[in-house]
Amino acid sequence: MEALLSKTFQNLSKNSIANKMAKKYGLRFGAKRFVAGSNLEQAVDCVRELNSNGMLAMLNYLGEFTNSKTSAAETTEDLLRTLDAIKDHQLNCYLSIKLTSIGLEIGEDVCSENLQRILDKSEATDTFVRLEMEDYSNCQKTLDIFKEMKTKYRNIGTVVQAYLYRTENDINDLNNYNANLRLVKGAYNESSEVAYPNKADVDKNYKNIITTHLLNGNYAGIATHDDDAIRHTIRVAERNEIPKNNFEFQMLHGIRPELQKQLRDEGYKVRVYLPFGNEWFGYFMRRLAERPENLTFVVKNTFKKGAV
Repeated sequence: MEALLSKTFQNLSKNSIANKMAKKYGLRFGAKRFVAGSNLEQAVDCVRELNSNGMLAMLNYLGEFTNSKTSAAETTEDLLRTLDAIKDHQLNCYLSIKLTSIGLEIGEDVCSENLQRILDKSEATDTFVRLEMEDYSNCQKTLDIFKEMKTKYRNIGTVVQAYLYRTENDINDLNNYNANLRLVKGAYNESSEVAYPNKADVDKNYKNIITTHLLNGNYAGIATHDDDAIRHTIRVAERNEIPKNNFEFQMLHGIRPELQKQLRDEGYKVRVYLPFGNEWFGYFMRRLAERPENLTFVVKNTFKKGAV
């Protein structure tokens, strides 16, 4: 049943009709738990609250698979405004972006031109930018662009996904660039030709890449809500005398907030992933696909009086 629900949500995440309906009815049906708001002002307020509680943040302006140069340019302008807001409001926050939202599937030249504008602004505002990893078809292109930009800019990192067979080799390759990496398990529905089909294998590989990256001495964002993976990270750090400021735990907005506070109180850096914007539906569906048990929360909130 869980597998069927997960596949259903994955399919809905790419459904244009469902996305249009979601925009029409706004951040209701439980989505507000996972999304920081539909505009930048709401997102800034959310970051401020996190910062005041001793947490870090990353903002992700929601939008992907842009199919025109005009919309890619518009998204780029929105991202530039987000960088200005981070600087102007002195937020302890960085920017996380999807390359498909700024033109990757139109052409790598379009994407690179837009990305360089963003990275020029990130250098001027001294704000870190994370290139997100999307589905497998864009994996190599994302890594190639990251490696090219890493030779020109310092405030840049990317993401690797534990469910891909290739990731251990990618970790070793990216070590040559002293890459700041966000380590995730992966949230897209990939073929068994390129990704581990069994959760146990993904979990095992996730621990392996955590160990490898930490021992390489590069900064790590351990993006997980999994107690076992968190304990593994702490054990590796303690046994190898890796300082707490060499890594951080990263978690999604709205998921396991008590664990976030517990890790903060234990002296670990905790960064919360804050997506915002009108294109929230695909992101919301992938969160349900990852954790179908979140559907229970959604159903309860749908029928609450005044639920939004």
